[in-house]
Amino acid sequence: MEANQRRTRWTYAEFARLPTSGSTRYEVIDGELVVTPAPSGTHQRIVGDLVVTLGSFVKDHSLGRIYPGPLDVLFAEGDYMEPDLLFVRSDRAHLVSDRGVEGPPDLIVEVGSPSTAARDRSVKLDRYRYFGVGEYWIVDPERRTIEVWRLGEGAAEAEVFGAENRLEWRPIAGGPTLELDVGELFGED
Repeated sequence: MEANQRRTRWTYAEFARLPTSGSTRYEVIDGELVVTPAPSGTHQRIVGDLVVTLGSFVKDHSLGRIYPGPLDVLFAEGDYMEPDLLFVRSDRAHLVSDRGVEGPPDLIVEVGSPSTAARDRSVKLDRYRYFGVGEYWIVDPERRTIEVWRLGEGAAEAEVFGAENRLEWRPIAGGPTLELDVGELFGED
C-alpha cells in the first residue's frame, strides 16, 4: 500500500482494537479516523454539570437515560462517534448495548474546544443530521453559548442561547420541560 493512499472505511472490529486507556479519544467520522486530545477542566466541569442537571430531570420523570462520554455511538460501518453526552428515551432503550448506542440518540451534546469547534459545526453536524439524531447541542465555552439544532424538526439553522438566556428542553413531545440557565452553566450568577 502506498504511503499516501487513504483507508476507505474502518470496520467496527478495527475501531474496537484502538487503545481505550489514556486520555486520547478516537472517532471514525465518515470513514476517517479522528484523534482528539484530552479535554480541559472547563470542558469536563460543563459536561459534569449537564450530566447532573439533565440526568436528574430525566430520572425524575422516567424519560430515559443520560450517558456521559466516552460511549461509542455506532451509526453505520465507518461512522463511530463518542459525543460528550447523549440521551436515549425509554422507548428506544433497545439501542443501548454492550458495544455502545447502536443508532441515533435523541440528544447529542458536544462541548466545544479550539481543537474540535470546526468539526462540531461541520462534519459532525452533517453526520448527526444524516443518521437521524433528534437534537444536537454545541456548547461553546469561549462564546458562552449553546447552539441547539433541532434536527428531527428539519432545522436549517441553530437556535443560539447566550448566558442571559434560559434554554427549554422537552425531550418528549408533550412531556415535561427542563429550563436550563445558560449563564449558570458557564459559571455566571
